[in-house]
Amino acid sequence: MRPISPQFHRRGFLGAGLASMAATAVAAAPQPFFKRHGLPLGIQLYTLGPDAAKDLDGTLKSIAAIGYKAVELPGLTGRAPADIRAALDRAGLVCTSAHIQARGEAGFEGDLARLADALATIGVTYAVAPSPYAPDHAVQAAQGLTGAEFYRKVTASLTADDWKMNADFLNAKGAALKSSGIGVGYHNHNFEFAPLGDTNGLEILLKNTDPKLVTFEIDVGWVAAAGADPLALLRKHKGRFTLMHVKDIKATTKPNYALTMDPTEIGSGSLDWAKLLPAAYASGVRGFYVEQEPPFTRPRIEAAKISHDYLARVNG
Repeated sequence: MRPISPQFHRRGFLGAGLASMAATAVAAAPQPFFKRHGLPLGIQLYTLGPDAAKDLDGTLKSIAAIGYKAVELPGLTGRAPADIRAALDRAGLVCTSAHIQARGEAGFEGDLARLADALATIGVTYAVAPSPYAPDHAVQAAQGLTGAEFYRKVTASLTADDWKMNADFLNAKGAALKSSGIGVGYHNHNFEFAPLGDTNGLEILLKNTDPKLVTFEIDVGWVAAAGADPLALLRKHKGRFTLMHVKDIKATTKPNYALTMDPTEIGSGSLDWAKLLPAAYASGVRGFYVEQEPPFTRPRIEAAKISHDYLARVNG
């Protein structure tokens, strides 16, 4: 038998060593955030509002084709719950969260047993108020206004007592729906950060709601638009936020409390997602939903794909 040369031994050893190092490096490379935690990336259907209104089936299939696994409803969309569930099933999507208005027969003010049945049919386990219950004095203050101007005037008219009333309202709805397996939540905009003495609307809600009955959905884009720090908010109130609207804003956004921002796709704005996502997870957030505000500079489904593809690869 021909003897094996020392040079061959060296080359074999080096080759094996390099291969082992490469395999270790691959194994040690950080996985993207959502893959590492096994979390489905969702989208708030409001982002695709006009598209979904025209063609729910087609829109849901397009969302699924991009790679989204879940949706959050902006309401019951005027459709029968069974029809919504069927459309979700056809697209291979789930919906465990829906926005439900505070006022009105179709909202928290209406028949809660009927609401719970509708949500259960769809698969929803979180009913989230996307805005506060507006007392009559706030609605009267906005008489004559319409659209966004009406909403701005109403929310600007809310007092500290109004926010405490909202906390009581959420506690009551949370207690009433708990036995049905529906959790109640509240989603912020930026008007909740308007100063009310040494506090603000959001802090009043957080302080006066029962954590066993009421959770919160942090919209980091609106938090930033108010000039507040989403990271600091998550850390200060660890455990209170279980849902998140993943929303980005441009650096040109001027801090305000009046529902204005310069929106953009995730990863194209000023927010640091490599820090925000793990901070949200550490705080208790498990439901992540992309949402983008208008105006859009491209078709909405294209914007949704840009945001998804960025988040699918971002580490954190």
